Amino acid sequence: MILSKKRWQVEHPDAKLVQTLQNDLQLSAIAAKILAARGCETTADAESLLNMTEASIHDPFLMHGMAEAVARIEHALENGEKILVFGDYDADGVSSTTVMLNVLLDLGADVSFKIPNRFIHGYGPNEVLFREAHDEGVQLIITVDNGISGIEPIRIAKELGMDVIVTDHHEPGDELPPADIILHPRIPEGHYPFGDLAGVGVAFKLAHALYGELPTQLFEYVAIGTVADLVPLVDENRYLVKRGIEEMRRSLSPWVQAMCEVASAEQAKISEETIGFYFGPRLNAVGRLGEAAPGVELLMAEDNAKAIAIAKQLNTCNSERKDIVKSITDEAIALIESDKKVGESLVLVIAGEGWNAGVVGIVASRLVELYYRPTIVLSLDHEKGTAKGSARSIEGFHLYNELAKNRDILPHFGGHPMAAGMTLSIEHVDELRSRLDAQARACLSEEQLTPVLNIDIPLKMDEISADAIEEISTLGPYGTDFPKPVYVLEDVEISSMRKIGAAENHIKIELTDGYEKLDSVGFNKGHLHDELTYGIKVSFTGDLQINEWQGRKKAQFMIEDVQTTEWQLFDIRGIRQTSRWLNTVPKEEATFIAFRSETITYYQSLIGVPILAVDPTLSNVEQSNYIVLLDLPQNVQMLENVLRKTAPSRIYAHFYMPDSQYFNGLPTREQFSWYYKFLKNRPAFPLNMHLAELAKHTGWPLDALKFMTQVFFELDFVKMESGLTTVNVNAPKQALTEAPSYKQRSEQIEMEQKLVYAPYIELKQWFDERLH
Repeated sequence: MILSKKRWQVEHPDAKLVQTLQNDLQLSAIAAKILAARGCETTADAESLLNMTEASIHDPFLMHGMAEAVARIEHALENGEKILVFGDYDADGVSSTTVMLNVLLDLGADVSFKIPNRFIHGYGPNEVLFREAHDEGVQLIITVDNGISGIEPIRIAKELGMDVIVTDHHEPGDELPPADIILHPRIPEGHYPFGDLAGVGVAFKLAHALYGELPTQLFEYVAIGTVADLVPLVDENRYLVKRGIEEMRRSLSPWVQAMCEVASAEQAKISEETIGFYFGPRLNAVGRLGEAAPGVELLMAEDNAKAIAIAKQLNTCNSERKDIVKSITDEAIALIESDKKVGESLVLVIAGEGWNAGVVGIVASRLVELYYRPTIVLSLDHEKGTAKGSARSIEGFHLYNELAKNRDILPHFGGHPMAAGMTLSIEHVDELRSRLDAQARACLSEEQLTPVLNIDIPLKMDEISADAIEEISTLGPYGTDFPKPVYVLEDVEISSMRKIGAAENHIKIELTDGYEKLDSVGFNKGHLHDELTYGIKVSFTGDLQINEWQGRKKAQFMIEDVQTTEWQLFDIRGIRQTSRWLNTVPKEEATFIAFRSETITYYQSLIGVPILAVDPTLSNVEQSNYIVLLDLPQNVQMLENVLRKTAPSRIYAHFYMPDSQYFNGLPTREQFSWYYKFLKNRPAFPLNMHLAELAKHTGWPLDALKFMTQVFFELDFVKMESGLTTVNVNAPKQALTEAPSYKQRSEQIEMEQKLVYAPYIELKQWFDERLH
């Protein structure tokens, strides 16, 4: 049995709808399932999603304040006013800044940009930077991807005589800033048709309005911020990203080629994953560690040499960021594991001196993945007496609302249900942990503390092909609200498996449903080789990929998770070197069982963990998920009783038998008869003196002669006095099978035949019958 640490929730798309989409649109079964699972209720829904056009882009002038914003900027252009684009330090802010700089420069503006340093200025509009801009002669400030919460700095900018246009997409508070114009897709409520634009999406709408036509050259920048900021990939966001990816694949922009080079990405195969896992993190890294301006300079670079130089700088920052994240994560884990007060809280609140505040959000996400508990990671500054950090949550714990209950000790915080940022006094860290723990215990059930794996695309083996997988890629981009499919293969069997890789830490498995076969690979899942067995139904979740080798394309399943509710038999019979099979057994969880004292003597030092010597009454045998049967009992009944008491989900069958009788067998009736007559014809025969000679004469094993002698003694057919044997002619007639030694050897041979020397499938069946 293998149970996942996550709760699998498998959703099955409507079969009738899937068939309709498959037939009407000539799609593969998998593509039709994905569309049905993503909310396409009709063929028309699916067609509109598959064939998006520029008509998907809403008129920018539908956004409240757009006409006024265009008029104010055109006034600035006509009068040669200095314009400042005020951005943010993440990938969305950097790409938003780039979009706005491009359009303003194209229109001939006198424009510059500033991005706050998160460690010096913090997030959003900043009084110091605004005063600096005023001293530089700036007359118009345009914020991008920020500003909706910058009430006081914007008020000061207005007092200084500058006009301010805010373009933002973040959640507005109860009070709006005193800007001249606010461009926001949700302000006022319901005014603009789509409220989930990224910051770069709002900047793009302004650019569209200023150009007077759709600026397709800006799509590649819009795709970066939209993907990196995890906004829903639906409606016009979907079209913007789809077009942006298409533009990047054929772009001559120096930044695209430079970023592909440092990230080892193939330009022709750029996807939303390339942006999310390669481009976005590198653009974010500089802002996490210091100044974000190099990100804008890269995107604006006009020659390859400059782009490569900056891309390498971003790459170095990203590597440094990874090292910092790993270091802080390791320290945080050590604190959780060593400090009972911290580790036992349902909300993990971990604080460390001097931790980089720019990466603690990433660390919090890592810890949520590891422990699946709401997590806050704080950087302590003892000089200021403050703790500043980020939080990530789990389903069922509304982070913003729960933090809001602690406003008396949490003066500065913001966020949403799943993520937040905050600053508080160091002296209140322990109090916050205690309060949040109590709040979590009141609202989180044990079930909610188990991570859920939502699986929406069950597969059949005959649906999977290289062509189907290529078709699936055309359904993208995948992301928030249009997630990448999570596939499941249910109740398949293993045809073959082997460890792969230099360190044998990966696994390759051939799966089958009894008809079709499918290659599967699990990276860093080599341990499954010792946890999976043949002849059982297993379910796998994961992704589909194409393995291309020498021009041949083949479908391949990439394993993410696995589970089976069936018990498993691990066949370690006949492996002489203990180290070879012992490494495959979870020693700390398994019960090692021996029926014979000599087995314990032999294995105790080799195994290194206690061995259970089975008491004949079974009083010392308890339930155990994993059992290792080191040897055979005296009879089958004892083994059956052990199985009933342990009720194992895994059995490791070793059955060490140094005195195996299987190949010796039992002497034939003819042999017994000849030997009886031999002794009968030789009264007072000194058997012990001549037994070896007799074995040589007959060609029988010496052990066989000793065994037959023991049988005769037990049945009283032969007696021995003073070393001389005499046949008892008056002994009552009895079958040879009545002799205890004959019964014992017969049972042992039968046991060995069924348990030690039987093929795996027969042994599995034998255990099956007894476990069920």
